[in-house]
Amino acid sequence: MRGGIEMGEVHQLVTSEAAFGLQAAGRLMTRIFPAWVLDLALLVESGAAPDWQPGAVVRLPFSKKICAGGEAVCSQALMALADCAMVIACSAAWNGYRPMSTIDQTTHFLRPASVDVIADARVVRIGRNASFGRVTLMGAHDKRPVGMVASAYSIL
Repeated sequence: MRGGIEMGEVHQLVTSEAAFGLQAAGRLMTRIFPAWVLDLALLVESGAAPDWQPGAVVRLPFSKKICAGGEAVCSQALMALADCAMVIACSAAWNGYRPMSTIDQTTHFLRPASVDVIADARVVRIGRNASFGRVTLMGAHDKRPVGMVASAYSIL
């Protein structure tokens, strides 16, 4: 024992605020997203990134009603998925939601998706007035890229 602490003793870091997690992300989605976005039935799978870059992982369940021609998920649904995932990622980085507005979203569609789509959203830079991010859209079954997105947000 050294200085009142035993070797190997584990201490828990105490924070003043609860960490932004899955429950907070779910509540946030129902509070800020419009009804048509909620109709996409997005599922937040992770509100924190496994590495150094803050982010979120959100799933878009496959449904015929979001398909173009009944086959592949339409581009509008994929763009909404990416935008929503970045809002969750920024909220995770801030440990809570701040009002924000999309000012740019550049999307490259790489191949059609006829399965659930996973959005891996990462905050690249976050400041007082603006936030920048990237989203990789992947097929849930094989993790092959479906699209890639670069986005910018104005903090209101």
